Amino acid sequence: MSKGITRERTGLLLQTLFRVLLAHPDGIPARGALDTVASMIELTEHEAGEYETGGRRFDKILRFATVDAVKAGWMTKSKGVWTITEAGQDALKTYPKPEEFYREASRLYWKWRRSNPVEEVTTEPSEERVAAITFEEAEEQAWKEIGTYLENIDPYNLQELVAALLEAMGYHVSWISPRGKDAGLDIVAYVDPLGTKPPRIKVQVKRRKDTIGVEELRSFISLVNEDDVGIFVTTGGFSKDAADLARHQERRSITLIDHQRLVDLWIEYQDKVAPDKRNALPLRPIYFLAPAD
Repeated sequence: MSKGITRERTGLLLQTLFRVLLAHPDGIPARGALDTVASMIELTEHEAGEYETGGRRFDKILRFATVDAVKAGWMTKSKGVWTITEAGQDALKTYPKPEEFYREASRLYWKWRRSNPVEEVTTEPSEERVAAITFEEAEEQAWKEIGTYLENIDPYNLQELVAALLEAMGYHVSWISPRGKDAGLDIVAYVDPLGTKPPRIKVQVKRRKDTIGVEELRSFISLVNEDDVGIFVTTGGFSKDAADLARHQERRSITLIDHQRLVDLWIEYQDKVAPDKRNALPLRPIYFLAPAD
């Protein structure tokens, strides 16, 4: 717990965060979550102050508290996105008082810490929290920059990126849509070089910041025959209804790839991407010690 802030106050901040997460069941970027909480609560002078090295003190206070919440199993953090779990939803109902809420999160954190072998957890709790926050801030910044790059990439370069990825995965791209009017399909690929073996793979690629809705996905599905495979790639996301529509297709095989999955696949197959095409998404790994899981 940070100096100058009570356990009750920390619990209130954490509870407010959980209400924000509850309103975003699919997750919310960490930066957006922190700013939303700050707008909902009148910050004290201490919380609103900044460190000499820069950065609002409130952000660190709340981030420190979330370390306990993550180890408690109440929330998850992945690629800069924070999401509430079912256990977190239950905790919000079970512990309505802020101090009790944070006390229980702390208890579960210590339960987790004691359950880890000594050789796996060797740092002090405060050092452990600092390491966890440093790790997540680096991850958030990286994913933010990658997201911005994809949101602003030339649409035709995005098509080339997806085509290069498919080739790295072992598929044979036979056609990429030229510049001009969008006819609904952007890439056609096959599982063999001559295109004699099914299925034919039809791909639509969209550079988007928002989510792909059900009607837009339905239009794409209408272009996919029963013996085809349809892949919809977007630099944004998919609405729940769109995801459900793809999942419940009985006669057609539809795969949805959002920006996170696109990057994950690129990282996984990057070594197999043709050398002259790797700059389509120029990523370079940086390794450092991560906090204990």
